[in-house]
Amino acid sequence: MLSHKRKYIKLAVVAGLVVLADQFTKALILKYLPYHQSITVIEGFFDLTHIHNPGGAFGLMANMSATIRTVIFLFASSLAVGLIFYFYKKTPPTYSFLATGFALIFGGAIGNLIDRARLGIVIDFLDVYLGPYHWPAFNIADSAITVGIFIFGFHLLFNKMPE
Repeated sequence: MLSHKRKYIKLAVVAGLVVLADQFTKALILKYLPYHQSITVIEGFFDLTHIHNPGGAFGLMANMSATIRTVIFLFASSLAVGLIFYFYKKTPPTYSFLATGFALIFGGAIGNLIDRARLGIVIDFLDVYLGPYHWPAFNIADSAITVGIFIFGFHLLFNKMPE
């Protein structure tokens, strides 16, 4: 029983830290960096750029009606949060690395879900590029989701999956 309690404390701490860092950085961007403005951090490679993403990953469905898009993304995000929680719950305590990955994904999904519910968009600001080649802007929540997915993929490739 104690290991199950620790498991859920870990979920709360990891996901909570992701949500706090995500929402805090987005609040700073909203307050101090005007929309579509940039601050160069590493010349030719990394800027902080205030972007609003009304769509999904890589701007998916950004041109769709705002109401329909919001309903779809709120539903999909809520479903994803529920599924990740289910996977986390089913992960044995011995798979601590995998549980951390799921907690990162869970926290990231909640961070972006908060933006969608509150603003109808997601605030992105991390702009990585090499010369004229830009990766789509992203945020802390997106980063946590990406790291969590890499951990999950690593687990699928190199560890036996729990039954």
